[in-house]
Amino acid sequence: MDCVDTSRERLTDETIAAAELVAFYLPMHTATRLAAPLIDRVRRVNPAARLAAYGLYAPINEAWLREKGVAHVLGPEGEEELVRLSAVEAGSFGTRQINRLPHRAGLPPLSRYAALQMPDGSTRVVGSTDATRGCKHLCRHCPVVPVYKGRFHAIPVDAVLEDVRQQVAAGAQHISFGDPDFFNGPTHARRIVERMAAECPGVTYDATVKIEHILQQASMLPLLARTGCLFLTSAVESIDEAVLRHLAKGHTRADFVKAVQLCRDAGVTLSPTFVAFTPWTTLEGYDELLRTIDDLDLTEQVAPIQLAIRLLITNGSPLLELPDIQAVITTFDPASLTWPWRHRDPRVDALQQSVMRSVGVRAQARRAVPHMTEAWYCCAEPSAEDMRLV
Repeated sequence: MDCVDTSRERLTDETIAAAELVAFYLPMHTATRLAAPLIDRVRRVNPAARLAAYGLYAPINEAWLREKGVAHVLGPEGEEELVRLSAVEAGSFGTRQINRLPHRAGLPPLSRYAALQMPDGSTRVVGSTDATRGCKHLCRHCPVVPVYKGRFHAIPVDAVLEDVRQQVAAGAQHISFGDPDFFNGPTHARRIVERMAAECPGVTYDATVKIEHILQQASMLPLLARTGCLFLTSAVESIDEAVLRHLAKGHTRADFVKAVQLCRDAGVTLSPTFVAFTPWTTLEGYDELLRTIDDLDLTEQVAPIQLAIRLLITNGSPLLELPDIQAVITTFDPASLTWPWRHRDPRVDALQQSVMRSVGVRAQARRAVPHMTEAWYCCAEPSAEDMRLV
């Protein structure tokens, strides 16, 4: 079995031609778009191969994938089905045992992936794992919602720690928890960070937490700081109350301001993310967002790309239920895998394009807080130009 990360290494025609089953991992929107020409290439080089796709964005785009010849469309937890498919292709019907510990031996070394950039200019090798899957919240714009529909479950603590240990042994100095919300299970999160600090001293970490959970679990913030949490990412999305209601974010502008202070008092850097451009964004509102970031002294904590993010509307998105969205979208675009929309005020769209061009040249700028060398962003509608810039 071969595993090829096409973001870091070349997939050869020889590898394609030797495969009986080819499975494409589609965890994000951009990865799904980039998979399109690769699927076409596999079908051209090896038309006999059976194709599968798995990951969060596979079920969202099932019809499109099947049109492209993908026979098996699995969700973000398709590991067991993948094992069954590969066992059938190999002729060993059901005899393989599932190893729940992620197996990364076929991937490039961690040092070839995004690193943690420290304020002093040094970098740390980063590993990644999940403590939970899914999310109990129903934010309208979130790609997790159409798949998990408000469900989540915890991965056993021992399994999480075993994965952390194997990545530390492979050189990881920092662990990025990829959960949609690390505090969906706060007691579970506490057990993990306490054990990780005891078993892997000196290894730092980051996680993603909703603003409302930062407020609800404020007593945990000092613990995070003590156990090596360098920063929390939080999908603030907007400071406009109307936009927050439309997105069903569950927090207010005042909540965001309070969360900033709570994290600051606890010694944990808060890295807010935004969907700066939505159908409800106004020029005045965008100016207010910039002023608020400056007033809260968050300029260094906000990656430049966050000021250019445009709302992404995918198949199955609850956003499609809103009359305001129906009024501005066009027909579904298979090339971008989105429902494109245009703002009623063309000046807002022009501003977004201008900001995207500006932040593209600053993507690798050093910042005075710990951050990844490759900026994280989601819920964006990237054009072909946007994908080149970031």
